[in-house]
Amino acid sequence: MTTARAVRLDSFGGPEVLKLTTVEIGDPAAGQVRLRQTAVGFNYIDVYQRSGFYPLPLPTGLGHEAAGVIEAVGPGVDGFEPGDRVVYMNAGLGAYADRRIVPAEKLVHIPDGLTDEAAAAVFFKGMTAQYLVQKTHRVTPGDIVLVHAAAGGVGQILCRWAKALGATVIGTVGGPEKCAVARAAGCDAAIDYRATTDLPAALLDATGGRKARVVYDSVGRDTFMQSLDCAAPFGLVVLYGAASGPAPAIEPELLNKKGCLFLTRPSVFPHNADPATFRANAADLFAAIASGAVVPEIGRRFALADLPAAHRAAEARETTGAIVLIP
Repeated sequence: MTTARAVRLDSFGGPEVLKLTTVEIGDPAAGQVRLRQTAVGFNYIDVYQRSGFYPLPLPTGLGHEAAGVIEAVGPGVDGFEPGDRVVYMNAGLGAYADRRIVPAEKLVHIPDGLTDEAAAAVFFKGMTAQYLVQKTHRVTPGDIVLVHAAAGGVGQILCRWAKALGATVIGTVGGPEKCAVARAAGCDAAIDYRATTDLPAALLDATGGRKARVVYDSVGRDTFMQSLDCAAPFGLVVLYGAASGPAPAIEPELLNKKGCLFLTRPSVFPHNADPATFRANAADLFAAIASGAVVPEIGRRFALADLPAAHRAAEARETTGAIVLIP
């Protein structure tokens, strides 16, 4: 019987609840493959789920994406064979492991020239950025785009991609070092939210008096109300995360008073719900990587056994770029 080292969560809480254990995984059934995982991606949703902010049935695995090499394929699998390098997301929780059984429909081949670590670092985050700039709001030349948490894993990808599409990109970050990271990731200007009490005024100063056509807000509670004030009339506020906690509830009438704004709370999963759409979106992401519009930025690497330290670093906002876990 094939075994794997995998993280299991028996209760919600701090990083100390993450336990690495040995489990039996067996052989792939029809439509499945078994992977030897070489790199596992970390995403802030993992923190939400570990802490219970996004409750899960317990016990559970954790983690949404990984890259690896196919060891075995089950009956009926077409297009994949042992030895193929692949990456996946949204295959059910449990990516925090060194081996795993995964539905073949959740896999895409890793292009030549892209390492497994880079694929794991960028895939979930890049697929998030893909729907944000291509579907939630199709960024076009001349747009002013405001990106909160611009030095983070998704933030850097989002800034680079929006800039490549012709937008003027303004990023918000916490601290001067992260301002430098945001500018290196394509921001025309970076605003240190710790150094200002009036974010809308700082935005107007950076843009010569113009508000944003679209505001991408993954921070939530600490930024949401100011995000509404940063959007231009008829602009769009995209709330796609809650790193600081849930955004406050508002009355719909407030959107009218702020300039007939649009507000949405999208997610990466519905945008990639069927295999054909998923693979088309992945091809779009890989094309953006090949063009240089998206650059995989690995901030830190942690061994899978050091997973609690990775979560602590993310929650303390000590990292820039992506965290990659090495099984």
